[in-house]
Amino acid sequence: MPLPRRPDTTRLYDFNSYWRVHAGNFSTIPQYFKENGYVTMSVGKVFHPGISSNYSDDSPYSWSIPPYHPSSEKYENTKTCRGPDGELHANLLCPVDVADVPEGTLPDKQSTEQAIRLLEKTKTSARPFFLAVGYHKPHIPFRYPKEFQKLYPLENITLAPDPQVPAGLPPVAYNPWMDIRKREDVQALNLSVPYGPIPVDFQRKIRQSYFASVSYLDAQVGRLLSALDDLQLANSTIIAFVSDHGWALGEHGEWAKYSNFDVTTRVPLMFYVPGRTAPLPEAGEKLFPYIDPFDSVLELMEPGRQVTDLVELLSLSPTLAGLAGLRVPPRCPIPSFHVERCREGQSLVKHFRFQDLEEDPYFRGNPRESIAYSQYPRPADSPQWNSDKPSLKDIKVMGYSIRTIDYRYTVWVGFNPHEFLANFSDVHAGELYFVDSDPLQDHNMYNDSQGRDLLRSLMP
Repeated sequence: MPLPRRPDTTRLYDFNSYWRVHAGNFSTIPQYFKENGYVTMSVGKVFHPGISSNYSDDSPYSWSIPPYHPSSEKYENTKTCRGPDGELHANLLCPVDVADVPEGTLPDKQSTEQAIRLLEKTKTSARPFFLAVGYHKPHIPFRYPKEFQKLYPLENITLAPDPQVPAGLPPVAYNPWMDIRKREDVQALNLSVPYGPIPVDFQRKIRQSYFASVSYLDAQVGRLLSALDDLQLANSTIIAFVSDHGWALGEHGEWAKYSNFDVTTRVPLMFYVPGRTAPLPEAGEKLFPYIDPFDSVLELMEPGRQVTDLVELLSLSPTLAGLAGLRVPPRCPIPSFHVERCREGQSLVKHFRFQDLEEDPYFRGNPRESIAYSQYPRPADSPQWNSDKPSLKDIKVMGYSIRTIDYRYTVWVGFNPHEFLANFSDVHAGELYFVDSDPLQDHNMYNDSQGRDLLRSLMP
C-alpha cells in the first residue's frame, strides 16, 4: 500500500523480494513526504516485515527516525493462548488476560502508547510530521483482551449469510485458508482439505473473536485520536484510516483474505480533513472524545459523509499529497520501471470540496464508469497447499478482477512468472456477478447468456 502502483507495475506478487532490488527504485508515500520536509515516523506493522521491506521497513528511504516495532509482537504466534485443557497453545482464537501474557501487554497497545509519545514530541517541533501507525488486529491470530468478548455474546453471533461453496465457483477461485488450518485449535477439528466445512459452533466462535478484535482495535484508534485532541493537534492534522484487505468470515465457505471477492478486497477508507470533513472545534471542545466501549450508555457521534463512488487504495498517495498542499506526482507512463516517482491512482480531493486544489482531470464523469481493479495469483487450477500465498516461481494462473457499480468480473488466465506476463488468450476460468441481483456474489453468470452479452459488450 505505501507504493502507489499496481502489482503488474511493481512485479511484486509475493513477499519474497524487495522492490528496490527486484523491480525499481520506486518512491513510497512516506518517502515523498520526507523529501518535502516532513518528519516521517513509523509505528507497528506499516510495511510487510522481512525481505519485502529489506528487513528495515524501507529505512532510511521512507523514515526520518528508526521504525518502532512493539517488543511483544514476537509472541503473537507462540503458545500464549490458554485452551480448555488449561495448557498454552498457538491457537486461532486467543482471548487473553493481558496481565498473564509475556511482558503484560499486547503489540497494538504498545503501538498506541508509542504513537502518543511521538505526537507529544512533534507538538514542540516546527516541522510538519507524517506518522504511520500500523495495527496488527484483526490479523490472525485473534489475540486480544478477553473482556472484548463480552461485547459479542456467542448466542447473538450469526453465521455468514452464504456459508456454502457456490455451485458455480471455479476451483481456481477458491482459497483453502491454509494459514488458519495451521493453528492448533483448528487442527484439532480434523477438517478435510480443501472444502471441508468448519463446524457451525466453531464458525460462531471465529466470528465472535473477529468482531472482538475489531472492537479492541477501535479502542486503540480512539485512544490515539483522543490524544491528538489533548495535544491540540486535531485542528492541523489530516487523518486517513485504511486497511490493506478484508477478510472472509465463512462467506462462500471461505475464511481469510486470499480471493478477489468483495468481502476480501473491500476495505474502509476514511479521511478527516480539518475544517472540511468536520467543523473546527471551538476552544475547550474535543473533536475526538474517547468513548469507552464498555460504558452502559454510549454517546453516539454524528456520522461523517459517505461517498458511494468506487475508489481504490491507489488513490491514497495523490489524495494525501493534494490535501497537504504538495505537488501531486504525475501519472505513471507505460512502462514505468525507469520512473522513480509516479502514481497510478486518482486523486480524491474533489470529495473534500476544495476550491483551491487542482482536481485530477482523470477523475470526472459518470460514476458508472468508475472501476476498481484487483488481482490474485494461483499455482494451479485447483486448490493446493500453496494456493493462498504462492511464491513467484510457482504462479501459473493470475486472476484479474474488475468491480464496477453494476458487476464484478474476474478472469483467470495463464501467467508466466519468468516473463511476468499474463496470457489473456489462455483463459482458465471466469466469474461474473451482478451487484443488484446478487450482492453476495453467489451466482456465477460467466457462462450464462446474460453474462455472455455483457462480456461481448466489453470487447474492444
